[in-house]
Amino acid sequence: MLTTKVGLQMPSGLAYAEWERAGRQLADVLDSSSWWLGDWLVYGKDHYTDRYQRGIRAAGLSYQTLRNYAWVSRRFDLTRRRPALSFQHHAELASMPVEQQDLWLGRAEQAQWTTKQLRGAIRAARQGERPPGAVAEPCRRLEVPGSRVDWWGKAARRLGVDFEQWVMSTLDSAAASALADLGSLAELDAASEPKVAVSV
Repeated sequence: MLTTKVGLQMPSGLAYAEWERAGRQLADVLDSSSWWLGDWLVYGKDHYTDRYQRGIRAAGLSYQTLRNYAWVSRRFDLTRRRPALSFQHHAELASMPVEQQDLWLGRAEQAQWTTKQLRGAIRAARQGERPPGAVAEPCRRLEVPGSRVDWWGKAARRLGVDFEQWVMSTLDSAAASALADLGSLAELDAASEPKVAVSV
């Protein structure tokens, strides 16, 4: 593969495993570059106060973007950053006290949460849905052919609703119809059965 400033040239006979590996490597570079730029900016602010703004302009990135990178980098020194988690995981926690940051980083790392799952777990904890310190419930995954996901996505877009909300409401509606004799979804939610996350 050949990388240039404006693109990535891939050989025509690239095997799937190589293509997938390249994607992971590119994602790692993207994630690392957020840390690199943040650390670069922190250093510049600490050492070149008088020329700091000139350096930002030279980088050619938006000031707000760089400022966000620097803020997250300042909130997590190198020893506290978790390589198994993305920059965005850390950004989700940057406004919290250090003890809370470490607690949530540990949970996210152990459960292998996506950024979205981490955000949802934090929201749930704040709303009292799960006591602090509770272990996240295991998720189940449903493998769905990509063509189905595309088809469902078109339906959600046509209706102007969020894809995940559309999937949930459609499945809830179908289940309510099929299981009308077993009670309502609210009764099911009130039961103590574990929650299941379905990813498509």
